[in-house]
Amino acid sequence: MSDTRPPFLLHWFLPTGGDGRDPGGVTAVQGRTGAATRRPADIGYLSQVARAAEQAGFHSLLTPVGLGCVDPWILTAALTQHTDRIGFLVAFRAGFASPTLLAQQADAFRRFAGGRLRLNVVTGGDPAEQRAYGDELAHDARYARTDEVMAVLRDLLEGKRVDHDGEHLRIEGAQLTDPALQHPVPLYFGGASPAAESVAARRADVQLLWGEPPAALADRIGRLRTRAPALRYGLRLHVISRDTSAEAWAEADRILAGIDPEAVRASQERFARMDSTGQARMAALHGGSTDAAKLQVAPNLWAGIGLVREGAGTALVGSHDEVAERLHAYHRLGIDEFILSGYPHLEEAYRVGEEVAPRLRALVAKDGE
Repeated sequence: MSDTRPPFLLHWFLPTGGDGRDPGGVTAVQGRTGAATRRPADIGYLSQVARAAEQAGFHSLLTPVGLGCVDPWILTAALTQHTDRIGFLVAFRAGFASPTLLAQQADAFRRFAGGRLRLNVVTGGDPAEQRAYGDELAHDARYARTDEVMAVLRDLLEGKRVDHDGEHLRIEGAQLTDPALQHPVPLYFGGASPAAESVAARRADVQLLWGEPPAALADRIGRLRTRAPALRYGLRLHVISRDTSAEAWAEADRILAGIDPEAVRASQERFARMDSTGQARMAALHGGSTDAAKLQVAPNLWAGIGLVREGAGTALVGSHDEVAERLHAYHRLGIDEFILSGYPHLEEAYRVGEEVAPRLRALVAKDGE
């Protein structure tokens, strides 16, 4: 089978809300357990994670945005001084700052960091957190605003002069001074609703997906391909990979045994109040059940993390060979980039980079023979 697609990319995740052996909430709205934050998110620890991911061969680091996360712009600018090659996939909330200011920040970053920048455009799916930022827009209106932000931002980063008169933004005479055009900035975007998919088809370079069973993702990718043939796809997944399958599932069992049932109840109640289609799809995979037999929702795909963690809530669990094979199956569906993580993120960056990544590259190379 000949595969003419560009090479896939492997990225890692920066735990900017703290790290530990166990999953926990992402934002301050949800709160976190002590076990999930034994390692504070200070520059010393996060620089260790960044250097480990760089040494392990990852392309970039996803840096999340939210109430419980340190500011991604400031953090990643600092981490460029502790790393040499690894890129930064910087998340920002669309509509919370002028796209002209965002373009200036991005242009300065790519100029001073040698182009090591990608942008993850986040619309937001938790009304409680949105209100904490002073945002009262309803779901579809938020995506309409994101559409305008991405349009203006892309034009500015490409060196164009922008005059924009939209429903949510009015920009007049904006243009970057001597932009660093030799370093393009790809726009990554997530969202599973019809409004989100419309924005992705028009504005994104990479549509980010959460780890659902392959058939569910194939349906989404097929639908988007008819609207945007050039769109690339990225998959956000946790990984529990060990020398043997039994060791990996024992670790999943350990995590599940340590999850407080009250935390599950509170988390699932909160997720149900969110207006995120993607979060609803994650919750539907496990239905709030802690029954171990029900949490494997596809071969090697485990939904236990989503019992307490918002957003990406599934992990590939198995031997290094099994995890690589599952990632390869997703690649064959059309996934071009993988944003992976594991608990704790320091040790698991080495494990996944040294054990899973070479196996996955070998499988993909065979496709091109």
